[in-house]
Amino acid sequence: MAFIRPQHQYSIAPSSRDYLQMEPQGDIALIGLAVMGRNLILNMNDHGFTVVAYNRTAAKVDEFMAGEAAGTNIIGARSIPEMVANLKRPRRVMMLVKAGQPVDDFIDQLLPYLEPGDIIIDGGNSLYEDSIRRTKYVESRGLHFIGTGVSGGEEGARTGPSIMPGGSEAAWPYVKNIFQAISAKVEDGAPCCDWVGANGAGHYVKMVHNGIEYGDMQLICEAYNLMKNGLSMSADEMHAVFKEWNEGDLDSYLIEITRDILGYKDENGGPLVEKILDTAGQKGTGKWTVINSAELGMPTTLIAEAVFARCISALKDDRIKASTKLRGPKPAITRDKAKFIEDIRCALYASKIVSYAQGFMLMRAAAKEYGWKLNYGNIALMWRGGCIIRSAFLGKIKDAYDKHPRLQNLLLDTFFKRAIRHSQKGWRNVVAVAAKRGIPVPAISTALAFFDSYRTEQLPANLLQAQRDYFGAHTYERIDKPRGEFFHTNWTGRGGDVSSSTYNA
Repeated sequence: MAFIRPQHQYSIAPSSRDYLQMEPQGDIALIGLAVMGRNLILNMNDHGFTVVAYNRTAAKVDEFMAGEAAGTNIIGARSIPEMVANLKRPRRVMMLVKAGQPVDDFIDQLLPYLEPGDIIIDGGNSLYEDSIRRTKYVESRGLHFIGTGVSGGEEGARTGPSIMPGGSEAAWPYVKNIFQAISAKVEDGAPCCDWVGANGAGHYVKMVHNGIEYGDMQLICEAYNLMKNGLSMSADEMHAVFKEWNEGDLDSYLIEITRDILGYKDENGGPLVEKILDTAGQKGTGKWTVINSAELGMPTTLIAEAVFARCISALKDDRIKASTKLRGPKPAITRDKAKFIEDIRCALYASKIVSYAQGFMLMRAAAKEYGWKLNYGNIALMWRGGCIIRSAFLGKIKDAYDKHPRLQNLLLDTFFKRAIRHSQKGWRNVVAVAAKRGIPVPAISTALAFFDSYRTEQLPANLLQAQRDYFGAHTYERIDKPRGEFFHTNWTGRGGDVSSSTYNA
């Protein structure tokens, strides 16, 4: 049985000699007692692990131990030395603190008290580049580092999140049983947690997860807007639609919570959602995804539009002024309501396929760039439960990669080709009608534009290359010559024959 420190021992910090005399009972320590940290600790405790809880503010430790942790095997620690002394070897210390400098600060505070073979885990929303750097730094000190994405919010942390660990692979056997025990499980009991890859791979996959989450949320908001402003549907009517959708191929957490939100009434009996100001916030992970996709030359156009949709929503004062100055068509859609709702469902489903296709394209490019060996079927499995984008749909993605591990693009899989074919007419109708009625659908529109671009053998980039060569002598390749041969034309007779350096396509 784990040692539970009596409450009165918190009043005076133990001496160094007291620490040396302690019998370590802790399986893992967790730093950070905000809601996510507390819930994760309680989850670990439920699964039979003895957790040492620490927070920089000691009063939060006392509060936690006297409240939610009372009567459990959780051990409270009021200092880093006390926390470390309570841990079995190899010591496992997990941080759930604000991303950025606080993570680096805690690593430097921990290192003097740890020894070679011990494991430092960052469970926050850190940038993957920071995890690459931290893995190298911690390993240079003889320790192991894990940067892990944790998705599912407060509820997931308590009942079973999706966990995406990467970093020092030698550390995985020492945390595997803890992480997989506390993670969400799918129907056959498989845990939504597996090793992702080296250094920053875990946080990278979490970043892409969040980017796809941005896209999914924006697509749902556009479907809602089409029904609300185009079809003049009430919140109750839309609640019924989302309820029906959640029982079909769109079954997912985000559809489920949208159903609940549309059915929620405020204190006056009206739909609360209509009282919420239409300015969206963001914490940066979607932006990180878009920036990295541009660096790797991968067109995550849907995620980019979702990020910019949040940006334009923040221009509330500007939009209020513009709404009185700029005129467009009336948004009323005078079509068969039931048929157009089905078209919206098709557009949402097809666009969702594109969103995931782009996300997995990006992960393939990153794996090549950073030398990671990513298992895309396993990633889809990890996202099937616990996380914000969990859905039945992800099972089809896992099936696709299980059948063809080297699949170039999800759009080429038999299931998704068929799904797009069945959805395409309604998808195109929604984009056309929205354009005619002046209803913005940036994510649905860009998803269709990407699909049409990806399936087109010859794009007008030949003219673009001619333009670049005309004004900047940037050269071009020819279709009647081997790839890799570059040409320059003196288009005006005045520019000469000297070209600039070649380009990367």
